[in-house]
Amino acid sequence: MKTAEESNGADRSYVARTRLHVETPLVEGSVIDLARERAHYLRNVLRMQPGATLAVFNERDGEWQAVIECFGKEGCRLRLEAQRRAGPRGETDLWLLFAPIKRAGLEWMVEKATELGVSRMIPVITRRSDPVRINAERLGAIAIEAAEQCERLTVPVIEPPRSFGTVLAEWRAERTLLACCEVGPVRPIVAAISAAPPGPAAILIGPAGGFDTSELDELARHPLVVPVGLGPRVLRAETAALAALACWQALRGEGAAELRPPFRA
Repeated sequence: MKTAEESNGADRSYVARTRLHVETPLVEGSVIDLARERAHYLRNVLRMQPGATLAVFNERDGEWQAVIECFGKEGCRLRLEAQRRAGPRGETDLWLLFAPIKRAGLEWMVEKATELGVSRMIPVITRRSDPVRINAERLGAIAIEAAEQCERLTVPVIEPPRSFGTVLAEWRAERTLLACCEVGPVRPIVAAISAAPPGPAAILIGPAGGFDTSELDELARHPLVVPVGLGPRVLRAETAALAALACWQALRGEGAAELRPPFRA
């Protein structure tokens, strides 16, 4: 049985220990110049030498095997040899909306959400949101590193913060919105995911102190929102995000259909 990645054209006989995301167009035989910081990483951190191979990728052109031609004072030069994976097809269009939390938890959540296939992350300012500054550049770098590590071909978009009211007022019917709520009438998340229509989806996670009562009321009244529960325990915001995303990917994400019926040893 093929995995989703193999069905997407991946050559599993090729395993690249090192992967770099690049914006440069990737064409067979072309040369890529990497800046000094990335050259330093390859040469001094990974101890790679000219002639060593690695993978480079982006969403447009897929993943390519590359060889290091040389290092210089201003960077290093790579030569592309062959495409190993075509551009992404069939990835889950899943967003994560989250109230900002403290830096350590936020960075961990962005890393894990990237690994779990989220395509877009949107900070949502709620009444109880922590007064933290969203460093989009830092979070973007974390997302890139996570995509490199987990063999994704895409890097999620980190959007500027939006207010809770704006998000609900502008929500479009074609995208399912599951709001994780600690109290009130909720559906178990597995049941809600199973009943959701095909197509794009989003998961909303509240702040460390939970949604305000007025916000819970707005979520309950909104015709496009499905309030869901994650079980009997009160979870940290970053844990709730991870649990909800894992449920969605297990039931509706890439390759989920291939896991049914249940595996038997």
